[in-house]
Amino acid sequence: MAGGRAVIWLGGLAPLAGALVWLAGAVLSLGAFAWLWRYGERARPDRAGLMGAAALSALWCALSAGLGPDHYAAVIAAMGRNLALLATIFCLFAADGRAASLKPVRPVIIALVLVQLLHPVVLLVGHRMGSEPLVGRAVFEARVMIDMLVSIGALMLLHNLYAGAAVALRPALRWTGIALAGIFAFDLNLHTLAYLGGAMPRVLGDLRGLFAGIMAVLFALGLNAAGPRVQFSPSRAVTFRTLSLLLIGGYLTAMVLVTKSLALIGGDMARASQAVFVVIAVLTAAVALPSRRLRGWVRVTATKHLFQHRYDYREEWLRFTRTIGRSGPGSASLEERAVKALADITESPAGLLLTPNEEAQLELTARWNWQTIAVPAVAGEFALSGLLEQHSLVLALDEARAGTSHHGEASHVPAWLMEAEDAWALVPLIHFDRLVGVVVLARPRNPRQLDWEDFDLLRVAGQQLASYLAEQTGQQALMDASRFDEFNRRMAFVMHDIKNLVSQLSLLAANAEKHADNPAFRADMLVTLRNSADKLSALLARLGRYGSGHVNAMGPIELVELARGIAERFKGVHPVALTREVPVEVSGNREALEQALIHLVQNAIDVSAPDMPVFLDVTTEGLHGAIDVVDSGAGMSPEFVRSGLFKPFISSKPGGFGIGAFEARELVKAMGGRIAVESRVGLGTRFSVVLPLAEAVRLAAFEAGDAIDIEEVA
Repeated sequence: MAGGRAVIWLGGLAPLAGALVWLAGAVLSLGAFAWLWRYGERARPDRAGLMGAAALSALWCALSAGLGPDHYAAVIAAMGRNLALLATIFCLFAADGRAASLKPVRPVIIALVLVQLLHPVVLLVGHRMGSEPLVGRAVFEARVMIDMLVSIGALMLLHNLYAGAAVALRPALRWTGIALAGIFAFDLNLHTLAYLGGAMPRVLGDLRGLFAGIMAVLFALGLNAAGPRVQFSPSRAVTFRTLSLLLIGGYLTAMVLVTKSLALIGGDMARASQAVFVVIAVLTAAVALPSRRLRGWVRVTATKHLFQHRYDYREEWLRFTRTIGRSGPGSASLEERAVKALADITESPAGLLLTPNEEAQLELTARWNWQTIAVPAVAGEFALSGLLEQHSLVLALDEARAGTSHHGEASHVPAWLMEAEDAWALVPLIHFDRLVGVVVLARPRNPRQLDWEDFDLLRVAGQQLASYLAEQTGQQALMDASRFDEFNRRMAFVMHDIKNLVSQLSLLAANAEKHADNPAFRADMLVTLRNSADKLSALLARLGRYGSGHVNAMGPIELVELARGIAERFKGVHPVALTREVPVEVSGNREALEQALIHLVQNAIDVSAPDMPVFLDVTTEGLHGAIDVVDSGAGMSPEFVRSGLFKPFISSKPGGFGIGAFEARELVKAMGGRIAVESRVGLGTRFSVVLPLAEAVRLAAFEAGDAIDIEEVA
């Protein structure tokens, strides 16, 4: 009697349990809909279809809980859910970009939709024909067959979608495909059992809604920006806790074994051994557990050996070599390809290449997909270059912004990088312990923190890129040396001929002076000949200065006066105006400096419109004076400024020799100065000629003289 009442009681609880399971599925589906609405990637083509499927799934589960899964309203809601899922599959095919695959897929989708739409027709026919057992059996089998056909067709489409998808798209399809395949596979098994058994399995039928809710949560999480990166592996927190439990268990087991072993000895020896063992165990735990370094080492070691690596190193290496080796007409420069090769590893959308100049300051050399960021002429000081070179440090800029500093690098990061939120990491390019360059990587579209695997891979890839860039620099130096050799051979003949001509003209002038019959005529001839000889001698001296590396007659030069003289010189040729005239006196050779400035002004005039003036700006910078030549011409790319502007025999002007800018820089360097260039394509160029102040040079010479005197006295 009691057993019968228990069976009746349990039988009454079964419908309640089924309703609760359906309600759980409704809650999960509704939560998936809310997640998709709030956090789903709006650019994903399957977002709308999955949102509709989640909403209809919630409605279907709620109706099944309240009215029963066989109610007409619940069946119609389930049909709507399936139609939304089929629409999602079609959108995924369309988004894959395989236009050829849409042609055979479209009729299959249409056929499945038409088959699914037979559901209300079958229900209507069964309702019209009454409630006879044979009619009910036929309607049940027809509904089950419809659901089986739709499930089979959907699974075939999902298989073709994933198998034919591009490799880059498969991570995005993974979670959505798993969820859709899970839904249709569950339905196929459920309806197959129902067809073979002649009735819907009660437990599996009630679990259908809960399973659909779980799958809705799965594809909702997969539609998040970080979803496709998730892989089937235990979380690191769970693994670390498991390891901790195993270690604790092992420790306790060892304690028990040692204790039991010592107990077998017996006597005072056993008690003393137990005390020593306890002391050693306590001391070991006290030293090891608080050590952050030890815990960090254990964490990194476990991460390296227990988890799947983020990178497929074979694929990364193949892509890296393909990017670097992709040369030819119309292809990007090696510098741009180097930035792209490094950015592809971390999925960074853009990057910059900074290279050290002669003073170890970092300058912009190349950009890749990053035209919006403004980079100053001096992108980084020598202290940052030295720190990156010394430690081979891959610098995470987010850590620097947070104040974290491993080697004191945070204080040396330039302000423009700290302010640029898109700037993510600095990767040094080291070749034989020498810094060849620094790559600035932009923040990936899926933001994350750099970890040990990123640091290791970026450091090794940076060393490989540095070898490529160093090899290119060496080849360029050999080519320049070859060109100089050819240039010197040609100039030797030119200078020989000019010397002969000067000697002949000088002799002619001397003879004419001795045998002058007509004083007026002879005087004019002498003037003409001497002027010609002077001009040729000046040309000879100028040619002799190429590559000499030094200038004579150093002295103070008033820059404002020199700038006014140059502006006056070009007065009838092109407008040249002075913007600032800060009185400053520098040390140098006036003739050489004037010659260098004339080269720069002439180049500025050549690239400027006739009505656009060239500006001269005289300023002072600490212990240096500067005169800037500013134009509003077409500007130059960072690559040309770095690799072509000061290279001899390379000119951007038709018919140019490529000597002017090179000679100007060599003359200024010989005077202890430098030329800085800041140029933007479409805006113009600024050449800054910087020389030490005359007073600073005199003071330095005076102190050097005192030092020499002191050493001599000693």
